Amino acid sequence: MTCRVTIWGARGSIPTPGPLTARYGGNTPCVTLLSEGPAGRSLVILDAGTGIRPLGRALVEASKEPLVADLLISHTHWDHIQGLPFFAPFYDERSHIRIWGAQQGEVPLEQILREQMNPVVFPVPLHQLDATLSVTQVEPGRFPVGEFVVDAMRLRHPGNTLAFRLVPRSGGPSVVYVTDNELGPGGTYEVGAGWRDELVGFAAGADLLIHDTQYTPEEYRTRIGFGHSNMVQAFEFAALADVKHLVPFHHDPAHSDNQLDQMITEATQAVAPGFDVTPGLEGAILNLEE
Repeated sequence: MTCRVTIWGARGSIPTPGPLTARYGGNTPCVTLLSEGPAGRSLVILDAGTGIRPLGRALVEASKEPLVADLLISHTHWDHIQGLPFFAPFYDERSHIRIWGAQQGEVPLEQILREQMNPVVFPVPLHQLDATLSVTQVEPGRFPVGEFVVDAMRLRHPGNTLAFRLVPRSGGPSVVYVTDNELGPGGTYEVGAGWRDELVGFAAGADLLIHDTQYTPEEYRTRIGFGHSNMVQAFEFAALADVKHLVPFHHDPAHSDNQLDQMITEATQAVAPGFDVTPGLEGAILNLEE
């Protein structure tokens, strides 16, 4: 079983196009997992930030076949859903897109997505899209998505935010996606006292961990309780969970490419990781094998 992981957007909070962010990219979160094996081919999309727009164009250009895909939404803050209305397969009647995510408070996921495309803010309402859509609400726990088995866990971030661990049903490499998560002790979140140990177990031994690294350690001191981690915290967590590969992710919009390089260098020096590190670069492709 093989799994190809592609990063289409790795920036947090707001898109940041421009010369200072050209290498890491300015699109907000979107990652794909493409598995191929005895059970067939399965495409899972993680989050629908502005990175989902170039993904949609690439899918349309690469194949004339109808798209069948699953979209997992970690939470519905703007930077994780703002690309959704511009996803080209939505406008192909042959497409079948299954959307999975949690409700926010008392507001169902489907209502949130409908309001995002309300005619007062977007010209095409959700119910007028050509594709066949289904929206399924999920909670922490295990559920099947395409050819993957998915485990979900609540994170320390404002709102109902989920981490996902994905493993092909027939066996293969594991991918853990933890964006918008505060590893530090600050903030007030609806998680239990044993949350830290639970998260370590959730990510334990993962072939690939994609984790929030929005701040430097110095920045984090003035942003405690914002729901994000610093680069060194993420490296320390990856070491504790004994993962094989870390992708720093959800880059602060104020950080340039050179600053991100420096942050990774300093974290590597501080932690001396026993795992591989691939910077969260837009367009990066990681091929995982069983």
